[in-house]
Amino acid sequence: MAKVKLMDIAISRSGDKGDSSNVGVMAKTPELYEFLREKLTTDVVKAFFREICKGKVVRYEIPNLRALNFILHDSLGGGGTETLITDAQGKVHGLAMLHLELEVPDKLLR
Repeated sequence: MAKVKLMDIAISRSGDKGDSSNVGVMAKTPELYEFLREKLTTDVVKAFFREICKGKVVRYEIPNLRALNFILHDSLGGGGTETLITDAQGKVHGLAMLHLELEVPDKLLR
């Protein structure tokens, strides 16, 4: 097992709608997708974004793209037009997610 950042095994894309942001994570291989389906849970994502995500986290699986899409409710301080946060958009949440660390079996990293 090795502790690696998500950026070593996946790519991401993110955006926002109102007060929620969405973060899509796409595994680099089918085997890594199965690993992420098991380990990258809503609880893990909620804990990682605990300081900004005040609502629930919902996960959608998109197996044909080897992707998981997470909706982070109440994560933008009211949204772009309702908050005093300087940049209240979810565009940076995908990059932030790539810094999440997971223990990954060595055989998946070869």
